[in-house]
Amino acid sequence: MRKLKLHELGRKTVEEFIQTEKLPLRVVLDDIRSGHNVGSVFRTSDAFLVDKVYLCGKTPAPPHVEIYKTALGAEDTIAWEKCTTAEEAIERCRQDGYIVIGLEQTTASVKLHHAKFLQHGKYAVVLGNEVNGVNEEALKLCDLIIEIPQLGTKHSLNVSVAAGIVLWQLFSCKFEK
Repeated sequence: MRKLKLHELGRKTVEEFIQTEKLPLRVVLDDIRSGHNVGSVFRTSDAFLVDKVYLCGKTPAPPHVEIYKTALGAEDTIAWEKCTTAEEAIERCRQDGYIVIGLEQTTASVKLHHAKFLQHGKYAVVLGNEVNGVNEEALKLCDLIIEIPQLGTKHSLNVSVAAGIVLWQLFSCKFEK
């Protein structure tokens, strides 16, 4: 065994990536405070061929120094749009035929490992503010609310970590046989 060299990874150029067909996955960021978190979501979205990221409310948008630090150029490869509210972004996703999934701990949420995702489904994931989560009005518009099971003393994850877990789950269901 040996670690792969950079030239062995088969990385796409920015132009090749932009031309690559994306998966029908979208991310809605609802009032995220940290540019570092936004940049991390961009980078994860690039890894999993996310179609688009919506930056809603107070969520910072490029150009932004903290986004640059963590996105490492993914802000140039992932399509993104600034929206006034998460509700506006959710409606746009709905109009495009996406099933909207909120990531939040509620009395009606389904544990991530129990949620059934269709291989050919179009999904938009709504992720909320680092302190307050997804706002109530946006949650009411979601078709499904999921949560990531947590068994420790902390019952929250960093929003960019949570995004990675959920996007991986949705990405991997696209390739199930």
